[in-house]
Amino acid sequence: MSALVEARGLAMPGRLCATSLELRGGRIACLIGPNGSGKTSLLHALAGIGSGEGEVRIGGVALAGIPPAARPGLLSFMPASRDIRWPLLGRDLIRLGGAAPEEIERRIEQLALRDLAERRVDLLSTGERSRLLLARALAPDPKLLLLDEPLANLDPEWQLRLIDLLRAEAARGGRAALVAVHDLDAAALLADRLIVVKEGRIVADGSPERVLRSSAMAGVFGVQRTPSGWKLATSPEGPRSSP
Repeated sequence: MSALVEARGLAMPGRLCATSLELRGGRIACLIGPNGSGKTSLLHALAGIGSGEGEVRIGGVALAGIPPAARPGLLSFMPASRDIRWPLLGRDLIRLGGAAPEEIERRIEQLALRDLAERRVDLLSTGERSRLLLARALAPDPKLLLLDEPLANLDPEWQLRLIDLLRAEAARGGRAALVAVHDLDAAALLADRLIVVKEGRIVADGSPERVLRSSAMAGVFGVQRTPSGWKLATSPEGPRSSP
């Protein structure tokens, strides 16, 4: 099966080393890595945000040659920041994603946003804004979803509901998704594939089970997976008492 997304030589000076990767339709890949490791930079490079280098093709079409009006059907980007100061209504925020009116209404129902759609976004909680931003990303039905921490700030119920929703969306539409996630257990539930990033480089890439049990966890995060949960890979000794 050929890749839906092909990226070659993506780079951002000082943030992302030259990186190439492919993403398949109907699959979710999760980016994991410490703070400042380059996850957001990789998402930005794929989305064409900022002064990055390299080439991205989606369905064989070069992203650089796509006019702005056609981009929503090709890719959507959800930022990690939930800081919105504009006095927009929730519905208007979703509309900024470029979706058709019927798709906007479908996402409002799907994400239980009927009440929030008629309220000012700058007066909502961080978790409520997260759901509106996700609706904005999903509404255009893009071929590629780039989501930066979509599960952050959500209640446990909504985290699980969104994991189910994103997996269903990828399978139904045959779209590819690359999702940055901090919670390793949530990433294991969501992902078909885990990509580990450290210091602007991909250092591990594979199935969640294989990656989470690999030595990369200790080398990158300083933790290891055990039958009873995550543990520190090394336990520094405290000061010894005198005999």
